[in-house]
Amino acid sequence: MTKKILLAVFVAVLLMPAGAHAQSIDPPSSGAEGLRIPFVDISVREPETGQEIALSLQLLLLLAVLSLAPSIVILMTSFLRIAIVLDFVKRALSLQQVPPNQVLMGIALFLTLFIMWPTVTQIYDNAFVPMSEGEIGVEEAYSRFEAPLRVFMFRQMQANPGSVALFMRMSGLERPNNLGDVPTHVLIPAFILHELTVAFKIGILLFVPFIMIDMVVASILMSMGMIMLPPVMISLPFKLILFVLIDGWGLLTQQLVASFGGF
Repeated sequence: MTKKILLAVFVAVLLMPAGAHAQSIDPPSSGAEGLRIPFVDISVREPETGQEIALSLQLLLLLAVLSLAPSIVILMTSFLRIAIVLDFVKRALSLQQVPPNQVLMGIALFLTLFIMWPTVTQIYDNAFVPMSEGEIGVEEAYSRFEAPLRVFMFRQMQANPGSVALFMRMSGLERPNNLGDVPTHVLIPAFILHELTVAFKIGILLFVPFIMIDMVVASILMSMGMIMLPPVMISLPFKLILFVLIDGWGLLTQQLVASFGGF
């Protein structure tokens, strides 16, 4: 019987007119204490002037750039080379779970921040600060943002500009007189290809000494007739000992940073 009464009251409350609900709930007084929840109102209307249309397009462009920010960080900075080399080191040492991939990516991220700090500072001082103070427009800020990154990528490809020539040829463009004549849409894939090539060259050099250890251990095990014993199980401690004794992480970090120049 009690359940029927509660069900009837619940149905009556649901069927009560909206005005009755509004009258039964008193608005909180201005001096009421407790949690204050702000009211957020986003209005969408037709643009009245061409300036408002341009502002809307600039906002959409900014959101698109923010969505592409991870790709910019990975492909247009030193992150790509560092991440690939660290993964090569992990594979050369025959390590499966240590260090985790998240740790390697974190190391690559902060090394990238260390290497790119002069470029980031230049972008902040020359592009972001003047734009935030209203001294320059979005177009000028974009050109100032783009210039330091182009200089960084050009500096890395000075010794081997073949990737730039390859993409210029595939694009059907004429041979540029200098690196400043190379369009950005050609420069970025050329830089990515160059970084992949350099990272794989470093990885090959890292693999050679550890492969020698694997070959020596495998030969010793076969001569002893221990064919069923995995050579990796025996060679792993020797590779770790060698890597620690020569201060592998310190040497690797020093050479990686030095490979970008300016350090």
